[in-house]
Amino acid sequence: MGTTATNIISITESAHKRFTELLTKDEKDLPNTRVSMERVLTLPELKSNPFRKRICYVFSTSEQKDGSLTFEDFLDLLSAFSDSATLEIKSHYAFRIFDFDDDGTLDCGDLEKLVNCLTGETDETRLTTEEMRQLINNILEESDIDKDGTVNLSEFQHVISRSPDFVSSFKIVL
Repeated sequence: MGTTATNIISITESAHKRFTELLTKDEKDLPNTRVSMERVLTLPELKSNPFRKRICYVFSTSEQKDGSLTFEDFLDLLSAFSDSATLEIKSHYAFRIFDFDDDGTLDCGDLEKLVNCLTGETDETRLTTEEMRQLINNILEESDIDKDGTVNLSEFQHVISRSPDFVSSFKIVL
C-alpha cells in the first residue's frame, strides 16, 4: 500500500475514533447512527468557531434539518476543512456556510449575520446600524460584480481567490 493510501486510512481511523467518542454506548452498535448537533458542538475544534451551528447544518444530510451528522457527513466536513481540500471546495462550503437563508446568494441579511458572528452580538462588540450599513455597502462594492445587490458563488470565489490566507485558515484539524 502506498503512502497516500496509508495516510487516508490513518485519517479515516482517527475521524472514526473521534466520531464514536460522541456516541453513547448503545449507539456505538447501531448502523448509520447520527450524532446530534449539540454533541458535535462539544468538539474543541468547533466549540469556539462562530459558525459552528451553520457548519453542522451545511454538512448534515438529516431530513429533519436538525444539524445532526452521520459518520459520512462528519468525513465530508473534515474533508472540506482539510489541508488537501482545493480552493474551489473550500470556497464552495464557505459560501454555503455564510448563506444563512440557503437561497444561493449572500444578501444584506446574510452579510449582517456573517458580521455579527465575527464580531459577537454583545452590546460592546455589535456594530451600530450605521457602521453595519457602511460595512455591508463596502463588501458589496468590492464583491458584487454584476451589481444586483447580492454576492453569488462565482463572485464570492473571485474575492476568495484574491485572499492568500483563505485556504490555510479555512481548516479544522483533529
